[in-house]
Amino acid sequence: MPLDPNQDLEVRLDKWLQVARMFKTRSQATRACSLGRVEVNGETAKPHRRVSIGDRIEVEKGDWTRILEVKVLRDKPVRKEEAAELFEDHSPPPPKLDPMERLMRAKPARRERGAGRPTKKQRREIEKFRSSADD
Repeated sequence: MPLDPNQDLEVRLDKWLQVARMFKTRSQATRACSLGRVEVNGETAKPHRRVSIGDRIEVEKGDWTRILEVKVLRDKPVRKEEAAELFEDHSPPPPKLDPMERLMRAKPARRERGAGRPTKKQRREIEKFRSSADD
């Protein structure tokens, strides 16, 4: 299905964000808009706001702000390749996580329930595993 930028289609912001794959679900896009993490043309936008071609959308995702310019409007899901054609990305590169931040975000080591504290040998193995994962 070819993308037609001259179409007269009105699309809700939360729908467009999901179709453009900025969020996995529409409810996640709606929540981000409600929390003020999405701006359209420099103004905080609500999820029901109508998006038009040429709008500049800024989406905060953690420490990274994505800056997108709307090229094509869609309200139905499209393939991943076509989703990339819906916008022009003006975002800076994502920030690098420092090693401590990476460790804080890592999932904790799984242990059998009731196994108690790890022995000294097990602790050494856990630390060796963690340090090899960071490299």
